Amino acid sequence: MTLNRFALDRRSFLKAATPLALGLPVLVRSQTFIEKGRWSEEQVPVARAELLKMLNKERASAGLSQLQLDDLACKVASGHAREMADLGFFSHWNSVGYTPFYRYAFSGGVDGLQENVSSAEDIESLTPYRIMNDLRDMHQSMHDEVPPDDGHRKTILFPYHTHVGFGIALKNRSLRLDELYLARYIEFDPFINQARPKSTVILSGRLINPAHFINNIDVCFERLPEPRSLEWLKGKQPSVSLPDIYGRLVPRAPEGLTYPDGSTGDFDWNRKGKFRVRVSLSKSEPGIYTVVFWVRRAPADKGFSGAQVCILSKET
Repeated sequence: MTLNRFALDRRSFLKAATPLALGLPVLVRSQTFIEKGRWSEEQVPVARAELLKMLNKERASAGLSQLQLDDLACKVASGHAREMADLGFFSHWNSVGYTPFYRYAFSGGVDGLQENVSSAEDIESLTPYRIMNDLRDMHQSMHDEVPPDDGHRKTILFPYHTHVGFGIALKNRSLRLDELYLARYIEFDPFINQARPKSTVILSGRLINPAHFINNIDVCFERLPEPRSLEWLKGKQPSVSLPDIYGRLVPRAPEGLTYPDGSTGDFDWNRKGKFRVRVSLSKSEPGIYTVVFWVRRAPADKGFSGAQVCILSKET
């Protein structure tokens, strides 16, 4: 699962987009944005609402479901956008070395996740009205991508997303936008997200829609991330993806049946949507296990990440 990033030189782009921006109707101050004044954090909630409206219009045109704004996703996205703006970098990683999977999971999130990030430099105006136009342009440019370089567009129009969060940060004339897209299909019972190596963690819960299916569960492992230098964060980086699969778990077969390899399956799951799975932290070295629940909404459906749980494994 590769995440996407996007860079935009506002000096050239906004010069071409200015006539269209200036032709937009003046918006009511109490509801949206004004030409005068300077952008502040007070405008962020309204900007999120505007981006959500724009996003859902795009999805509606593609025949897709509408997304809901998620508070936790907004909080996590805002933290990353703020660090990028303050330190002057642009990346899916942060200075701690965390990818969006870890930033979201260790803030309490358990949903399937994809991220788009966008950067704009040397923006022309700092008024709320013009900043909002910049944010619209940044999102629109990602939506308007064409194959084969259309990773951001695919994220925006991914049919299985249910929620989204927007992080917006401005520092001097540098603007950052972080969009976190969520696929929320599972509710978990309380669980521990830190345990010793060679131990076992129990994950249980239920599918939000019991008519859906848990196709399989992948257990991925990565050594503890290392802090990233500012030089590294500003340089060319590899694509972000889930760590290598360490193990694959499948539902327990009905009594008397086996899988083609003779096994009977690894975890319990019933038609009411309830499940219980034992996750073995079998590596002796410290690291992070990412447990990915692949869901199908119908038997013939393609599996997608409907939940991701991260567990920190180290000696206490």
